[in-house]
Parts: sequence; C-alpha cells; structure tokens
Amino acid sequence: MRGGGGGGLWNPCLTMHQPWASLLVHGIKRVEGRSWSSPVTGRLWIHAASKVPDPDTVTAMEDFYREIYAVDGVHHIDFPRHYPVSRLLGCVDVVGCVTSEELVCWEDVPQSVRLEGLTDFCWLCENPQKLVVPFEMRGYQGVYNLERRVYEGAARGLSPVQGPLPVKFPLPDPRNPLSLKPGSLNFDSSKSALVKTESVSAAIAGARASATQYSRKGSSAARISSYASLCSW
Repeated sequence: MRGGGGGGLWNPCLTMHQPWASLLVHGIKRVEGRSWSSPVTGRLWIHAASKVPDPDTVTAMEDFYREIYAVDGVHHIDFPRHYPVSRLLGCVDVVGCVTSEELVCWEDVPQSVRLEGLTDFCWLCENPQKLVVPFEMRGYQGVYNLERRVYEGAARGLSPVQGPLPVKFPLPDPRNPLSLKPGSLNFDSSKSALVKTESVSAAIAGARASATQYSRKGSSAARISSYASLCSW
C-alpha cells in the first residue's frame, strides 16, 4: 500500500489529522499547506488519521473558517456533523501548487483563500467529493497508493460536495493543466495586504494555538496541515 514520492502514484492518498481532513473533503478547506511541493496533480484521496480531535481544536478551526469566509461575505457554513478517524473520507482534485508568497498576492482568488494557506507550499484543491460510507483503513506517511480493492470500492461510493465558496483556480497557461506550479505566477508583493480585523486575528490566533498544541501532542503519522502556516501571523 505504500507509495510516497513522485513516482508510481496511481491512486494517491494523503493521511491528515482531524478536523482538517473532513474540512478538506467537505469543500470548506480549499488549500492544503505543506512544507513540500505536491507530488501529484489530479485526484487525491483523503484519509483521516487515528487521533480523535480535541473538541477545543474543532471549535477553534470552525471559528477560523467562519471568520475568513465572512471576509468574502459568506456567513453560513455547513460544518461536518462528525469528524471520523481511521477512515478514508473522500477525495479532492489537486489542480496545482504554489508558494505562500504567490498565494498571498494572488488577486484572482478570494481573500479567504489567501488567508487560508500560508505554508511554504500550498496545494490548491477543487472538486471535493465525500464517501457516502467512509472506509476504515490504516494510513501512512506522505503520499501513498490506495490498494486496488479499496480504490475500486471507494470510487463507486463518492458523492459530490458543494462547499460554501467553491474556487476555480485559474491556470497560468489554460492550454497546460500542469502549469500551476511553484514559480508560475507573476505577483506583486505590494498586493499582499489582507483584511485582518480584530475577530479574524483572534480566530487566527486560536487556530495557531490549537495547531501548536496538537503538534506537541500528536504523532508523526500525519503532518499537521495548513495551520502551521498560522505561525507566520
């Protein structure tokens, strides 16, 4: 089942901690932040790690998303009712990867997206789909391949998801679906100013504290996702 790296990935899957895993599959989280560039373009399966999320962490992350979506005028978000663990949850399409410097200056995407991913590398995700019945399975580090039997069952059980503010990330070269990669965007650093009201700043601080606490407690089985980015605020 192990894969990893850039080669030999035919049904790539990424294990993430909750609540970040479900937030991504439900289309609320649109950017997956990592310290390494995405090795895949196309469908990426999302698996939730085994650690049960702390209720305070869930609250902090839901508050974070309420605040950043409000910047774009979105005031209602249907959060997941449950955050299951040790389950294959669904998939997203990774359409590209850019650096944090590129994303924060990218005026063609909503401000909430720019607020969302400020890690070294930002994996840009579209077309979330969730499994009607999540599959119990073990996860691994990095990006790895799903077993064929798991993939065949999961592919038949997907249901499209409509997030609160879906984003279609524009390609630098519309003729090349692989053109959205680090260094591909021309950006003006003077355009990097983002709306940071008192409530947004408080939500960012809460999310940062939760991610920091989580990383101290958590295992290395799944890297803390984009909220390591909040340390830069």
